Formats: sequence, C-alpha cells, structure tokens
Amino acid sequence: MRALFRLFGKPTLDSPLTIAWLGALWLGVFGNWPLWQRMLALPDLSNGSGRVFVLVFAGMVTAILGALLSLFAWPKLIKPALAVMLLSAAPLAHFMGSYGTVIDPTMVVNILQTDVRESRDLLSVGLLLSLALLALLPIAWLWKRKLHSHPWPGRLGRNLLAFAGGLVLAVGLALSCFADLASTMRNNKSLRYMISPVNLYYSLGSVMAAKRAAPKGPPEVIGADAKLIARDPGAKPRLLLLVVGETARSANFSLNGYGPTTNPELAKADVLSFRNVSSCGTSTAASLPCMFSHLGREAFIEQKRSQETLLDVLQRAGLAVLWLDNQSGCKGICDRVPSAMAAQPVAGAAPLPAGLCDGTECFDGALLHGLDERLGALDPERVARGVVLVMHQMGSHGPAYYKRSPADRKPFQPECKSNALQHCERQALVNAYDNSIAYADWLLARSIDWLKTKSDRFDTAMLYASDHGESLGENNLYLHGLPYSMAPKEQTHIPMILWMPEASSQSLKLRSGCLKSRLDQPFSHDQLFHTVLGYSGVQSQVYRSDWDILAGCR
Repeated sequence: MRALFRLFGKPTLDSPLTIAWLGALWLGVFGNWPLWQRMLALPDLSNGSGRVFVLVFAGMVTAILGALLSLFAWPKLIKPALAVMLLSAAPLAHFMGSYGTVIDPTMVVNILQTDVRESRDLLSVGLLLSLALLALLPIAWLWKRKLHSHPWPGRLGRNLLAFAGGLVLAVGLALSCFADLASTMRNNKSLRYMISPVNLYYSLGSVMAAKRAAPKGPPEVIGADAKLIARDPGAKPRLLLLVVGETARSANFSLNGYGPTTNPELAKADVLSFRNVSSCGTSTAASLPCMFSHLGREAFIEQKRSQETLLDVLQRAGLAVLWLDNQSGCKGICDRVPSAMAAQPVAGAAPLPAGLCDGTECFDGALLHGLDERLGALDPERVARGVVLVMHQMGSHGPAYYKRSPADRKPFQPECKSNALQHCERQALVNAYDNSIAYADWLLARSIDWLKTKSDRFDTAMLYASDHGESLGENNLYLHGLPYSMAPKEQTHIPMILWMPEASSQSLKLRSGCLKSRLDQPFSHDQLFHTVLGYSGVQSQVYRSDWDILAGCR
C-alpha cells in the first residue's frame, strides 16, 4: 500500500486522479442501473453465481470507465470531462430503464434527426429526476472541489499508470469469469449497447465515421432509363395515394384478427390487408429511406453511397409527384420532388379547420385538407400522365399516444395520458395506442372517399404501409428502435393495406381474386418500390417484377 501511495500519491478528494475514479465508480454503479436491472432479470443470472457474475461485470465496467477518465485526470480537464459523461449517462439511464431501449448507431441517427415535437413528448418528471440525481447532484459536489496540481511529468506518468491499471483490472476480471461473460454476451447481444455512456460515444463515433467514409456529392442516379409504358387508347392516367404510416404494428389491426375493432371504417371499404409483412428497420430513420429504395433491406444496409429513391424514378418517368408530411421530415427522400408540410396554408383552399393544429403539431387529418388544390397546383402535363401522392403520417408516434387522436375519436377508454408508459395501467396504455390506430383507420377511409371523387379522371388506388412497429410493454420493452437482429416481432411486423377499385384492377389486367389469395404470403418493404412502379406503369431496368406484389396477378 505504501508503495502505491509513493507511486500515485495518497488518495485525497483534491486529487484529479481520485476524482476520476470516484466518477467512474458513480457511473459504473448508479449510471448503469438499467444494465444491472436487465442482467439480474435474466433467468441464467438469477442464482447466486449469476449475481456474483453481475458484480464482477460491474467491476469491469467501472475499471474501463476509470481507465478512460484517468486520461483526463488533470486539474483543468477532469471536471468538464466528468460533467459531460454524467450529463450523457443520466438521460440514457432514464430512457433505457423506462422504455427498455438500447443506444446503438441507428438509435443515435434517430436522436440526431429528431425534432422539437418528438423531443417534447419525451420530457417527463422521471427524466428530470434522473438528470438531477445522477448528474446535477454529483456535478454540484464536483465543482466545489479545489483540485491541487502536480508538475505535469509526474501527473502524466500517474495518469498513464492508472489508465493501464484500469485496463489490466478489467481484463483480469473478464478472464476470471470468461465462460459466463462469453455466454451472456452471446445470448444477450443488446447488453453491449447498454454500457453507459460508452455506448453513446461508440455509436456516435460509428455514425460519424460512416458519414465521413461515404462518397461526397449528389446521390447516385438510378432508373435513368425510366419511362412510362404506353397506355391503351382511352385509358385514364393513374393516381396512387401512398400513405406511409408511423409506428403502426400489425398486431393491433382488427383487419388482421385483433379483437378490439380498431378498423371499423376500412372493414366496410373492401380493402386488402396483407397480414404477413416485415419492415426494413425498427425506426423511421432506418426504415423510411430503405422502403423507398430499389435494393431491398440486405443490399440497402451494405450500400456505400446514397442513391436516388422511388420518387426520383417516378418523376424522371414523367409523373407528377408530391410528398405531404406531418412528421419530422422525409429523411432526404423528397429532397428533389415537390413537397409540403400538412400545416402549411394551401393556396386557394380554406384555412385549416379549428382543432386540427395547436401551433406546434397537427393531427393527421390535416393531410387531407386542400388535396384538390394541391393536386391542381401540380404540373398539368405531368398530372395527365399520372400522379403519385405520398402522405407521411404522425400516426401512432409515442410515447404520447394520447396526443395522436382528437378528443372526439377515442373509442377505447380509459386512456393513458402520460408519456411515462411503464407507470400506466396496461389496458389504458393499449387503449391510447389503439385510439391512434382507430384514427388512422378514419384517415385512410376518408382518403379512399377522396380518391373516389377522382375516379372520373383517374384510375385510383391507395397503398398504406407503416414504417415499423412498436412495443407496448411486452417483455418490459416500450417504443421501438432495438437493433433489427434482436428486435421483437412487435417492432417489425407491420400492416400493409391496398384499396383498388374494380376499374383500376381491370386497367392493370389483374386476375380476379388473385390478390386476395396472397394476403397471408410473406412480404416486406422490399416490395414497395417495385409495386409502386408496377402500378404506375413505369418501365426501368431497376424494376423487378418478382418484387412487385401486383405482377404475380397479371
């Protein structure tokens, strides 16, 4: 012990190195409480030896954090460095502990792309308490400490030795329980994304590295040969309403067998509901660009350079394209085509009805406002060839599900009116979510009604698909965004609904009853790009007829 004191100096509360390791201990024990909670809940770790392993693992995490902080153990660096780590770990602990989420590169992209509306819905008393107890309290104590300074050569040597010692300790602890460590991490891969705040810094670094490695310049052109197939004499142009749902999971659609009647309007509208559809990802940032790509999920993940999207190909073929958004943006999909926000005034249309918008966000009903005027404002020459109108919903975006449906459209009661989902009664939480699905049902039915008014000019159709699903407390998981390989079915099993009147079906020369026979076949977002091209009559080398849901019925 005396040798250690001579080497590092006697540990005192005015030593930067002591502060660094005290901070590591605080972060390791308290800042990672969701990780210890998750590990202790694992069946394999519920016995005495399992609890010992969790304790050893906590020592490993603390040693790694101590090693990292040792590099910042200088009088002018340790306070801001530790403050940043505490302010990073506190909100992460809240979100991981409350919703069961993990922080991986995809989740970091979601965080970077979120807007004020989404951020506001995540604010809660629990978040403020987490910030106060895990970050602000130790920061206040830390800032009162007056740290002494040693000559920098000696300080550098001590810091490097402490860094090496932390790594040696972590490796030694890992080797002491290697079998348990390997088994636990292999069977529970999400745990590696819960080591806070290292998970955030690693994921942020991965995102930045991928961005730097991506080729600069405009997206790669696809479908340069795109053109419209010649229509039969007298045939009408086609009008497709493509509705991109948000956070809707197939399991809560009564069209797909769910008990409560969440789709009363669509049930009367003669729609086709595909019951076995998988999403491209578990978040909007991952799914939206993928579902508008021609590549399919596996190839999309591997691509090195960004490419143009479905909308670019449709526009290049000569069609009129319009993106309407009631969300946090189109993630670059609509950058090169006409687009508008639902809340924006529509030239020639009456003002938005009272109650649709509150100044910060709108109900999805705002997407329907002024559609005639929006259609009339598009290039008439393009409209004469055909139209693809995309509506991007706010849908069932959580955690404030109760905000997604107006007061007069809440058939399921009582309803959870909190964003602290884990504190809501299970049925009240499901009711709030189901109300958002029922409101989407109303929106889609009104969209069909609008399309029917255009049947004299167009062959019309509506295709609806959600971007991803949602967890509602199953296995203590809430919201979405888990890494795809470990995400539960609730986050990847999505609804996809097609409405196509007989006239449109005949114009496509579809065999009667064929699509109904395919409702239980496995489909995914991979089919969206090619099905839309097929319906719109666009010919291109990027089109794959085997990924066109309609092609198999011609």
